[in-house]
Amino acid sequence: MANGLTIVALGGNAILRKGERGTVEEQIAHATEAMAHLAPLAAEGSPLLVTHGNGPTVGNLLLRSEAAREILPPAPLYLCDAESQGEIGFLLQTALTNVFRRRGIARQVVTLLTHVVVDPKDPAFSAPTKPIGPFYTSEEAERFRVERGWILREDAHRGWRRVVPSPAPMRIVETGAIGRLAGEGIVVICAGGGGIPVTEREDGTWEGVDAVVDKDSASALLGKQIGAERLIVLTTVDRVYLHFDAPEQRPVMEMSAAEARQWMEDGHFAPGSMRPKIRAAVEFLAAGGKEVLIGLPEELETILAGRAGTRVLP
Repeated sequence: MANGLTIVALGGNAILRKGERGTVEEQIAHATEAMAHLAPLAAEGSPLLVTHGNGPTVGNLLLRSEAAREILPPAPLYLCDAESQGEIGFLLQTALTNVFRRRGIARQVVTLLTHVVVDPKDPAFSAPTKPIGPFYTSEEAERFRVERGWILREDAHRGWRRVVPSPAPMRIVETGAIGRLAGEGIVVICAGGGGIPVTEREDGTWEGVDAVVDKDSASALLGKQIGAERLIVLTTVDRVYLHFDAPEQRPVMEMSAAEARQWMEDGHFAPGSMRPKIRAAVEFLAAGGKEVLIGLPEELETILAGRAGTRVLP
C-alpha cells in the first residue's frame, strides 16, 4: 500500500444524535458537517479510508423490522448490518462528494460493502454483551425472551435491551479491493458498522451471522491488513481522560502504547465507550501503525497540528 494511508473512524453519532428523531434531513445535515471536517485532510491527496459506526441506525432498522413483523418477515441482524452500511455509506459518500465539488477537490468517493470474517467459536456467541435496539419494559422483555428467543438485559436502569454477540474480527474480506482503490487516490468508505459479520464454511463459502462487530476493532484490523500509517478516531469527547468524569479527571495529550495498555488494565477507560478505542489504538500500533489520534471531528485540523485531541504513539 502507498505510504501515508490514513483511516478515519467516525462514531455512529456522526449521523444520528441523541434526542433527535433521526429524520432524513437531520441525517443529511450531520453527514455534511462530518464530511466538511475531513475535506482539508482529503485535499492533501494522500490515501484515505473512512470507516464508521452504525449503532443508532442499525437499532432503528431492527425497530422498523419488528414493528412490521405482522406484514413482512423480520430481517435478521446481519441483514440490518448490511442495510445500515449501505444507508450510512450513501449519506457520507454523497456529502463528501458534494463537499469536494464545492471546494474544487478532484477526488472520487466510493462506498464498498464490506464483509468481516468472525470465528463461530468466539466466546461472544455464548455470552452476548452488545446492547442494540430500543428499550423495553420488563414485561415486554420477558415476552420477547419466550416468543423470539432473545437475550435481554437491564441497561442503566432505563429499561431492558436486547444484547447480541460482538465477536472479534478475524479478517476483512475486501482488503485487496480497498487497497487498490485507495492507491488510485479514491476515498473509500468501508467496514461500516464494523463490517457485515460472516463465518466461513469449510468449502470457503460465507454465512451471515447475527452479531455486531466493534467498529474500532475492525478499523484497527483493516489498518493492519492494508498497512495504514495513521488511525484517526473521531468521537464525542475532545480527548482521552484518566479518571474520566471524576473530580480528579486528567486530560492526556500524548501517551505511548505501553501507557495506554497499562491504563486500560487499570480500569481507566469504560467498556463500550473509550476502552474499545484505546484497545484498537494499541492493536493498530502493535501491527506497525505510526500514530493514533483521538478527538472531536470539528477539531480535526488542530488535532493534526498537535494542538488538540490525544496522540498515541508506539
